[in-house]
Amino acid sequence: MAWFRRSKKKILSTERRSVSEDLWRKCPSCGEYVYNQELQNAQFVCPTCSHHFRIDCRKYLELILDKNGATTELNASLVSVDPLDFKALKKYTDQITAAKEKTGLGEAIITVTGSVEGYPIVLCVMDFAFIGGSMGSAVGEKISRAIDHAREHHFPLAIISASGGARMQEGALSLMQMAKSSAKLSLFSSAGGLFVSILTDPTTGGVTASHAMLGDIILAEPGALIGFAGARVIKQTIGQDLPEGFQRAEFLLEKGFVDHIVHRKDMRATLSHLISFFGYERTADTDQQ
Repeated sequence: MAWFRRSKKKILSTERRSVSEDLWRKCPSCGEYVYNQELQNAQFVCPTCSHHFRIDCRKYLELILDKNGATTELNASLVSVDPLDFKALKKYTDQITAAKEKTGLGEAIITVTGSVEGYPIVLCVMDFAFIGGSMGSAVGEKISRAIDHAREHHFPLAIISASGGARMQEGALSLMQMAKSSAKLSLFSSAGGLFVSILTDPTTGGVTASHAMLGDIILAEPGALIGFAGARVIKQTIGQDLPEGFQRAEFLLEKGFVDHIVHRKDMRATLSHLISFFGYERTADTDQQ
């Protein structure tokens, strides 16, 4: 019966229509399509499954900082150079240029002073879109100077990490940033400063092995990938299957590596509460949303 098979050959099937990414985004977790405006209103969290989409550093600044508070960028002129004349696969200078054009940023991190519900803060936000949020010399130096600024002005410090780790194009110079930022945080801690580390998807490699895990309080977004080496590398090394959800925020919370998992919509209020709890005082009358 022709009902169940084609009676004629060479019947052309119509092409499947593609969904415009300008209007819709497909959630990688549940597979549902979300209207971009709805996603933006939900702070880029899937309304169906609460998957937290990656967002750039500017969106995180808007999410955390007071809208009517004074915000000043620190050390904006610090940018990467090519100390090793790195040319493997692709010239490092070309990668830097492409990253700047893609993101509109000078580096993989923005460091600012601002306020959270009236509490002054030094906030550092990494951007994964800039060469995988990798930590080279400029990123490490900006973090170190931001820590110094927080220590000198007795401000709390928060660093929002989103990184693939140390930047291999700068070799040992990038690895030195792990020790430098850790040493600066030790001085900051000795001076009584509060450091809140916020881990987003992904936080890996040398960033995990340095400042990201040195917070007085360590917060994480739901489902964030957090670890040092990749899961495949670890599995090949130890020759064993890894636990379900390995290296996700919930697994790290269970094992005591993370203090609390915070939904993105609650991150601002949580950070404000922590700053207040540790004895800091409001210095500005701001819109607390």
